[in-house]
Amino acid sequence: MYKTFFTLVFRRMDPERAHHLAFRWIRLAARVPVLRTFVAAVLAPRYPELRTEALGLRMHGPFGLAAGFDKNAVAIDGMAMLGFDHVEIGTVTGEPQPGNPRKRLFRLVPDRALINRMGFNNDGSAAVAARLAAREEVFRTVVGVNIGKTKVVPEAGAAADYVKSAERLAPHADYLVVNVSSPNTPGLRDLQATEALRPLLTAVREAADRAVPTRRVPLLVKIAPDLADEDVDAVADLAVELGLDGIIATNTTIAREGLGLTSDPALVAETGGLSGAPLKARSLEVLRRLYARVGDRVTLVGVGGIENAEDAWQRILAGATLVQGYSAFIYEGPFWSRAVHKGLAARLRTSPYATLADAVGADVKETA
Repeated sequence: MYKTFFTLVFRRMDPERAHHLAFRWIRLAARVPVLRTFVAAVLAPRYPELRTEALGLRMHGPFGLAAGFDKNAVAIDGMAMLGFDHVEIGTVTGEPQPGNPRKRLFRLVPDRALINRMGFNNDGSAAVAARLAAREEVFRTVVGVNIGKTKVVPEAGAAADYVKSAERLAPHADYLVVNVSSPNTPGLRDLQATEALRPLLTAVREAADRAVPTRRVPLLVKIAPDLADEDVDAVADLAVELGLDGIIATNTTIAREGLGLTSDPALVAETGGLSGAPLKARSLEVLRRLYARVGDRVTLVGVGGIENAEDAWQRILAGATLVQGYSAFIYEGPFWSRAVHKGLAARLRTSPYATLADAVGADVKETA
């Protein structure tokens, strides 16, 4: 039913307009007590065997919503209602910003992909922190907060900008993510170099500890799939050195060649980050490389090209304790999370592993 609706309605609409429309429906449904209870019962059934502990947090399962969908923390309960085990909001910047000029979001339907050059459009860390502080939790879910650099802030001032966001948002976050891998903020990806990343992560860690002295807020970094293998290794080593809690692999890619894209060449040529199915192979490759390097010392989150339960299962076998998706939600609709959970539970039951935790990294361990 959703696929027919997508073809007849959403596909004919501007992608950003369609996103806001669907977003509004989700938020409205989550505000109606009887309706949200019914929707959650249908779309978010629980599978006890999928219960997950990661980053010192307990979750109903390993499958969460990646950053980018709910930039301003306005639909956390709505996304939990749809079955996501954790919701990562953002990317949030130190100061509010409108993002890049429209049109800035493009669907590559034949490739089941998206290109975006949104540019971190968000309300800013002060407004998002206030919203999180005032939130009345309807559905218990883990909330991650993804932070990035304000566009007008020069690279020399990046650490101070991230620190500002961390101090404001850490008290309301179950975990924090430092995003240094979006291709849509000039110079941002330069911060992935270890000589820049080390002081940045150290400063954010100290800021989170100052802001929340009563508990340790887990800190993760999100990296790009376009890093060379030796740079992936360097980030892995840095994460271990700094005692980082996790790495999210991966963000969108600026690559176009070698991905087998079949969409209109004019669309493929649009600048911005490519997400969705074409990213699957490289994201899995980066994840496997990270796990081979860090093992169980750092929690890994697999994201990029996850379309179904088999994709999520392969990420777990490659070393991911948690998995995330976003782009496939656009194409699969509200039953997507339910299908992923059902498929994961089925795969676990027929696997040689007693628990989901036993399956994490199993493929990499076998080939080591």
